[in-house]
Amino acid sequence: MKKTHKKTYWQTCLAGILALLVWAIAPAAHAYNNPELLPDLPTPIIDLGRNLTDTQESNLADDLTQFEQQTGWKLRVLTQFDQTPGRAVKDFWGLNDKSVLLIADARGGNILNFSVGDDVYSLLPRTFWIELQTRYGNQFFVRDNGSDQSIIQSLESIKTCLVQGGCNVVPGLPREQWILTLITSLVGGVIFGFAAIPRQNGQIFAWQWALIFSPLWGILFIAFGIGPVVSRTSEWLPLVRNIIGFALGALVAYLSPSFNQSEISET
Repeated sequence: MKKTHKKTYWQTCLAGILALLVWAIAPAAHAYNNPELLPDLPTPIIDLGRNLTDTQESNLADDLTQFEQQTGWKLRVLTQFDQTPGRAVKDFWGLNDKSVLLIADARGGNILNFSVGDDVYSLLPRTFWIELQTRYGNQFFVRDNGSDQSIIQSLESIKTCLVQGGCNVVPGLPREQWILTLITSLVGGVIFGFAAIPRQNGQIFAWQWALIFSPLWGILFIAFGIGPVVSRTSEWLPLVRNIIGFALGALVAYLSPSFNQSEISET
């Protein structure tokens, strides 16, 4: 009985200590949603996370202000790390249906988050924002280019799409994504070439088999090889390279029986 009473006593003390700690920490936690962190003067950028240099912040602020005056679209930037004004920015900036709030926070796996007005969503759908976040906010992009470029290039993509009346995908074709489209084009060409190999005497091109396999090589070449290129850039060079890759893959696969027969004849 004494041991049980002693154990209960220590549990009560521990609970009291934890309660005191929570009470002591609570005021600091309140600072995470503190309107006192807002600047005194109007500005489209609140850089609490210090992601931008003074020059970058000044130039970007002028650019966003000019963009709003010319188009009516309101773009705002909030960077944070351990403190944030929270929902107080909504009243400070007067965010509405024509507003986009970019929030950069390095504490997560992806530093970018967006709060988008309803009028903007009608032009830039959810898929656009997901792709924008994954392209410019991922750890690899931030490591190679810096968090400042993550913010600046994201805003440039948003501005470009708003000016041209909307986008379903993020403009621009990163090298990694183009390499993926080239690979799918090559694989599609190989499938096309193997399907077209003659299977009867006197036959030159097995178009029936090529037609049967068209859903497979067509998806790889057209949907995954050509589609992402033409929807993201007007440059012709990546498109030509993918077409050449498809043709080379098809030619090598189509001629592969001839190579095998030549090796057997030499043997």
